[in-house]
Amino acid sequence: PGRQSADCTLSPRPALPRPSQRMATLEDLHEDVLAEILCHVPGKDLILNCRLVCRLWRELVDRTHIWKEKCIRERAFQRNLHFITPNDWMKLYFIPLAVNLIKNPSAEEDLRFWSIDENGGDEWNVETLPGGHGQNHPCKTLNKYFVTSYGLCRKSQIIDLSAHGLWGGLLDFLQPKIVISDWYAGRHDCGCMYALSVELLSEDRTPIRSYNSEEIRIPQWSDVKWNQITHVFENYGPGVRYVHFSHEGRDTQFWAGWYGVRVTNSSVTVEL
Repeated sequence: PGRQSADCTLSPRPALPRPSQRMATLEDLHEDVLAEILCHVPGKDLILNCRLVCRLWRELVDRTHIWKEKCIRERAFQRNLHFITPNDWMKLYFIPLAVNLIKNPSAEEDLRFWSIDENGGDEWNVETLPGGHGQNHPCKTLNKYFVTSYGLCRKSQIIDLSAHGLWGGLLDFLQPKIVISDWYAGRHDCGCMYALSVELLSEDRTPIRSYNSEEIRIPQWSDVKWNQITHVFENYGPGVRYVHFSHEGRDTQFWAGWYGVRVTNSSVTVEL
């Protein structure tokens, strides 16, 4: 018999490994998905880090959507706040709205937190509204006021904005309004003078912007109504880190005791 032929059947070839597939990255995500992810990033990191990644990330961080969602989720704002313009949502997220940064503005804690820079005459004192020959303040919840004497009396506070969540990069980027307000009044039987001075300071306490009121004189026998003085700092440029608030006064008759100007309800607020 003939020789049996060898089996020439070929064994299956092993499968060649496929080229490795490229792993998906954030660059492959649709903008809407990326924006939703960025909504969960802490606000400070969005400003300091995410905006610097690339042009797309910068545009997404600067848009309304992320900050509106963060306000709704983290600050419990309602969705139907139609009065808020698109550029305000970022400010609304960061800025402590309606918070007075002055401590003890209305003498409820005597002179605590105030630096006494001038203490002339019989020195600063605290009295209860309406006081002698005075009248109540328009804000009915106020009970007390600071009062000056016959020598110059001046007191002040320095506000560290970073202590209230307003860190340097945020102030430089947003430059929110810094609103100053103070209330002063005289008494009917004695004339007095009042002045307000406010400075925006840099990290090393160098003045960047300042406001100085004129010297306001209230004559003897005038009405004793409370007067409000205000000033708004805007577009003040980068570098602001502190606010120095100072007011002063005295009487103009040089009477012993506390016949000088009265002050209360001082405020420094940061607003949209």
